[in-house]
Amino acid sequence: MILPRYRVEPSRIPGAGKGLFLDEPVARGRVIVAPDNIHTVWPEARLRQYPADSVEVESSVRWFEDQFSLTPEWSDECYVNHSFTPTALWHLGFIFAGDDLAAGIEVTVDYRLVIGSGEVMPFRDAVSGREIVGLDWQENLRSSAGRLLQLLA
Repeated sequence: MILPRYRVEPSRIPGAGKGLFLDEPVARGRVIVAPDNIHTVWPEARLRQYPADSVEVESSVRWFEDQFSLTPEWSDECYVNHSFTPTALWHLGFIFAGDDLAAGIEVTVDYRLVIGSGEVMPFRDAVSGREIVGLDWQENLRSSAGRLLQLLA
């Protein structure tokens, strides 16, 4: 569920398609997106049995360790795009405001936190051209938990 008022419109990130934009300010550390209907959770090994372009893989995000939540009904959360300098933080299925965010800001997260360990996205970062490679679980949790503590300090 997306908590603040928002809209979906063309992203300002080259090649990203649509993006999710805030229609109201959100304070640093506040929840922007919270899981509300996790009905399917699979281990990564099961998920990787499907083709990369399957609805199962396309609608999955790493939730914790090697477990992925699947949301094939394509809620608006899927319009949160990648950035190596994100406006928000993905942590265990929640998305937190990475700073005080003004209305009109596009919500972005670092996709290295939502994909599998060592998984490579089929596109590169639009700004830097760098590959987007999933962090291993321990680094993922250290990184997102450390950043969340900073946001809440």
